[in-house]
Amino acid sequence: MDNNDILIRLRYALEIKNKEMAEIFKLGGVEVTVPEVIKILTRSDDDEAENDDQIKCNNSMFDSFLNGFIVFKRGKQDPKPGQPDTPETSLKKSANVNNLLLKKVKIALSLTTEDMLDIFEKAGITVTKGELGALLRKEGHKNYKECGDKFARNFLKGLAIKYRG
Repeated sequence: MDNNDILIRLRYALEIKNKEMAEIFKLGGVEVTVPEVIKILTRSDDDEAENDDQIKCNNSMFDSFLNGFIVFKRGKQDPKPGQPDTPETSLKKSANVNNLLLKKVKIALSLTTEDMLDIFEKAGITVTKGELGALLRKEGHKNYKECGDKFARNFLKGLAIKYRG
């Protein structure tokens, strides 16, 4: 699952409009117009090698979107003394995008651990508190677990069921 696919599924699950998507990108520090958002949200066909109408969402762009989504949902937070004005990118080259998705959507939607477990339950998979905690840990922690595409897909499916009915 690539970043564009995750954005498409997240947009569907939370019923985010194209104009709001552009605003979220802007809040995250990336200037994107509504026509560009449409090109980002275009599904790529596996048959075609390169689609000229699609804009690929790279990891830093995706991270900026998630940061903007937190600001969009929770409001701008004043930086504490000694902190930089803009958050540094959370994604390193080896970082897993799916883990970041879980963490930042949890923050943006103010979800508790029980809410997250309920979302996974709605998608039809059972996740323990320990497993969820491992997915939400910082990379490099001894109990860190990489979030696979199946987990991320089921999380987005559960979000769609929860928010769309």
